[in-house]
Amino acid sequence: MDSSLSLEGKVAVVTGAGNGLGRAEAIALAQAGAKVVLNDLPGDAVQAVAEEIAAKGGEAAVCAGDVAEWATGEAIMKAAEALGGLNILVNNAGVLRDRMIFTMTPDEWDLVMRVHLRGHFVTSRFATAYWRDQSKQTGRPVYGRIINTSSEAFLLGSAGQPNYAAAKGGITALTLSTARSCARYGVLANAICPRARTEMTVSLMGQAPTGDRDPLAPEHVAPLVTYLASPAAALITGEVFIVHSGVVAVMAPPTLKASFRDLWSAESIHEALDGLFTADPPKAGFVTEATLPLAETTFGEN
Repeated sequence: MDSSLSLEGKVAVVTGAGNGLGRAEAIALAQAGAKVVLNDLPGDAVQAVAEEIAAKGGEAAVCAGDVAEWATGEAIMKAAEALGGLNILVNNAGVLRDRMIFTMTPDEWDLVMRVHLRGHFVTSRFATAYWRDQSKQTGRPVYGRIINTSSEAFLLGSAGQPNYAAAKGGITALTLSTARSCARYGVLANAICPRARTEMTVSLMGQAPTGDRDPLAPEHVAPLVTYLASPAAALITGEVFIVHSGVVAVMAPPTLKASFRDLWSAESIHEALDGLFTADPPKAGFVTEATLPLAETTFGEN
């Protein structure tokens, strides 16, 4: 392995590591040389991932618990320090409660926001505080990597997922804020929008094809996560990636659509904007449908 891609001597935390994307990412990080702290809800699944990593010669520790709980964040940090410190944080834990906005219950909203957005905050809060203290003690930048899991749902304004889309939009904003506020300490933060067939998404994507490699298998997302965690990605921060089936797309920041000056009244605003929005019936703007053709890429193409 190229030494710039090696994670030897590094310690990584992966949330939601018992299944799907988290499992694939944890295994890939371990194969690259990292010691891994596996977080998920208590159960056999996350323990099985630890055993699988150990069987392949890696080292993993399980820190089970609700990632949105403050005490779990504290426990994750202690588990990482027991392995030698913390270098890499991969936030992946999530749930779905899909429903249209006009039928969604408060509990369905709160649960998704809590697990996704608060869960990302809790671990990021402890990790960045740890890295900031390290940097201040040593007087130099640390090796800190955060890879957060967003989704194209926030880019597309997913109609049946207002809670999920809002949480993922928040995660993207959290990633950008973290990248800007913690750069001085050596911390890099990026977000991925993966397409993967997991237990959480199988109802949307259907069952995997039989007899062939699944182009939407979580294992096809893991290489980008491993790369972003590595020394080779030392110049990448505050970016948003779409990744699936051998495809990696880097999103551009939002662009300015139009700008008008000296609009001091509703009448002048109407005059300026009247010709800008012409679709009838109106069509939602500020969505990023340009990502949809990526789905046409067949497995094995770059």
